[in-house]
Order: sequence, then C-alpha cells, then structure tokens
Amino acid sequence: MKIHPVNLRNADLNLLTVFDAVMSEGSMTRAAEKLGMSQPAISNALSRFRRLVDDVLFVRTAQGMVPTVKARMLAEHIRPALDLVQAGLYRSKANERFDYSSSTRQITIVAEDYATVVLIPRFMTWLSKVAANMRVRLRSDPINAALTTKLNDGSVDMAIRYRSSSDRKLRFRHLLDDEFVSMVRQDHPTIGDTLTLSQYLALPHVVYGRLGRRGLQNSIVDREIKRLGATRRVALQVPGFQAMPVVIRNTDFICTLPRRIAQVYGADFHLKTLKTPLNLEKLSLYLVWSKSMDSDPAHEWFRDSFGELCQRV
Repeated sequence: MKIHPVNLRNADLNLLTVFDAVMSEGSMTRAAEKLGMSQPAISNALSRFRRLVDDVLFVRTAQGMVPTVKARMLAEHIRPALDLVQAGLYRSKANERFDYSSSTRQITIVAEDYATVVLIPRFMTWLSKVAANMRVRLRSDPINAALTTKLNDGSVDMAIRYRSSSDRKLRFRHLLDDEFVSMVRQDHPTIGDTLTLSQYLALPHVVYGRLGRRGLQNSIVDREIKRLGATRRVALQVPGFQAMPVVIRNTDFICTLPRRIAQVYGADFHLKTLKTPLNLEKLSLYLVWSKSMDSDPAHEWFRDSFGELCQRV
C-alpha cells in the first residue's frame, strides 16, 4: 500500500492543538475553556482534523468524548511534538545561563502518585530529547516538617504536592487543577452510564486514606459527603489514587479520583468513567521548593520547564 504524506503547507497546524486539548480534557467544552475558544470553533476545528486524518477520532458517550484507536495512536506522536515546540519557544525567551543539553545534574523530587502517573512520564519523554544526561530521582517521602527540612538542606530539590506551603522559607508554584470523577468496571452489575447519589453512597468504596486517622474526614470527597449529612460504605482504604483502578477492575467497588488519572487507566483496565454526583472542589497541584534555590540556574531551568509543560497537560 502506498502511503501519501500530508503536505504540511496545506495543513492548519492549529488543529493539532485543538485535537490535543480534546484528547486531554475528554470534552469539547473543557477544551474550549482551556484554549480560550468558543465551543463551535472547537467543533469546527475538530471536524476539519477528522477530514484530514480520515477518522472520527472521538465517539460521544455519556462519559465524554472517547478517543478511537487511531486518535490514541495520533496522540502518542502529537503530544510529544507539541511539548517540544512549546519548550523551544520558551527556551528562546529564557535566560541561557544553564547549559541543559550537556548537564549531568540529578534532580530529586518528592512526588505524590498523581505526578508519577500523569506528569512525570510525559516530562521524562521531553527531557530525554532535550537534556538526555540529566537524571531525575523520585521519592514518595518525607512529608510536612521533614519535607521542609530536606528542601532547605538541599537533599530534596523540589516537591509536587496537593497543597501549597505557608512556610516563608519555601516557594510554591501552582501547576494545574483537576476535577474528580468516579469509576466502576465496564460490566458493573448495577451501574449503567449515569450515577445517582443514592447509587454512589450505597456502593462499597475504595478511598484515599494516606492522611492517617483524620484523613477520610478531611478529604475533599468526605467533607462534601459530611456536608450533605450522608455517609458512604468504605470497603478499602489505600495510600494513593494509583491503587484505585487496580482494585476497581476486579470488584464491584467504586472509587473517586482525579480525571487525568482515570484517563490513564480507563481503556486498558476496561473501566467506566462517570460524573460524580457530588459538588466537589477541584484538586490543585503545586510545585514547592526552598527559597535558597531561587537563583540556582539548573534548578530554575528545571522547575520552569516542568511548570511550562504542566500548562499543556
């Protein structure tokens, strides 16, 4: 079969940005908000890209815009390409005090599972192309006062956390916000394409409980359930979001987790993503580092590059 390459001079490369936004957001409405465009403009651009690649790309369902096999294949190439373009534009404006291309610097990061699942793989794909000799070490500890100490003494370079810090010796940068969704297995015996509050509360839950004895009461989900004067059935408490889909695919349990983590596991684990019947605040993610590292060129380059990439996730 003869393959005919696409003539880029006749293609609107802005369509790649629209496709990537719909792919990452799973919704034309959210993609429009992310790009600052109207929903009709997003729909029009997506239609043009569909004609260009000869595929429907997304199937509209009750769970959102579900990508086709070809859309997932295209995303594997388009996302890294857009990351490199954005990084190139950023570096053209950045201070060139640090030679990232030849650096062998190791950066140690304390990261929650959200970062290890959603952010780090994508960032490392980019880093391996522009600064192949730099190394990243991830740690899942310490937290609170111990973390502050290690940031200040330099044994940890930065942390990715679900909240900012009020410590005056620390800096923080908002990386992104994510909304919560619920997940059950595709062939769940009682849950279809929608989820009511009564169904949600009646099912056994896998819950995030790393925060200790008070963790459940202090979680975003349980604060809202308590506000409603309700309770939920806790079947399993896990130390992070990453464990939830593994349990859900083999049980009739339900979990509530950030949407971008759900996207990573949904298709491969045959899970169903549903709108959560609760009015939940969004989960915010922050980069935290010591004030003493502000002027370190390598540290500044790394955190700025990481922050820039998070704006496109």
